[in-house]
Amino acid sequence: MSYPAMVLSAGRGQRMQPLTDRCPKPLLPVGRHTLLGHTLRALARAGVTQATVNTAWLGEQIEAAFAADQPASATCPRLHYSREGQRFGHALETAGGIAHALPHLGEVFWVAAADALAPDFAFDPSPAQAVCTGEHLAHVWLVPNPPHQPHGDFALGPNGLLSNDPSWPRHTYATFGLFRRDLFLSPWCPIAPGNPHGEVAPLAPLLRLAIAQQRVGATLYTGTWMDVGTPERLAEARRLFTTPTNAA
Repeated sequence: MSYPAMVLSAGRGQRMQPLTDRCPKPLLPVGRHTLLGHTLRALARAGVTQATVNTAWLGEQIEAAFAADQPASATCPRLHYSREGQRFGHALETAGGIAHALPHLGEVFWVAAADALAPDFAFDPSPAQAVCTGEHLAHVWLVPNPPHQPHGDFALGPNGLLSNDPSWPRHTYATFGLFRRDLFLSPWCPIAPGNPHGEVAPLAPLLRLAIAQQRVGATLYTGTWMDVGTPERLAEARRLFTTPTNAA
């Protein structure tokens, strides 16, 4: 079954300055495609036909590059935009942005970040069936800790569940996950449905609440992965994707 997706694209990209002063981070080119283009193509290859993209900083440029409501294709799902900057004047962070976009998402949906490159990631929900049945609220993919994140984000136990126990090995969140909308509603999330007031909220606290109730599964992904968060990592990504840019 194909699930819709939320693609996180609203950040200011401050660590990328001055590259992002006039270009939104999701539109920075890596090889033949932009960062956002790589993510959308991966979703389309997996059969995802609907995606919501949140925007804030220079969001109009993103919409100009990827038009809304075009029919889904082999390279891009049909897109809807959640215009955080236009409505509130700022980005809402991960949980705030997802809560605002909930009316356009299903009961179960993918979350991906536009600035994480994983060319072989398949967006396969098979490991996350407990999310599909409602047993779990989320299933996230982790990666071995990169040099810039040596201590990781979450502890992964041998039972395939995330834990708040610091004695278990910690890995880095790959920014890919399958989520239930319930995680972004009461009692897990204090934000009003649809986030009408534009509250800014990160995702990690919600996950930790669900982790404490053993309702978050995880899979360790060992394929090629890169968080393109700095000019140095952007240059490294471009060395891996050497074809000249000619498409969004």
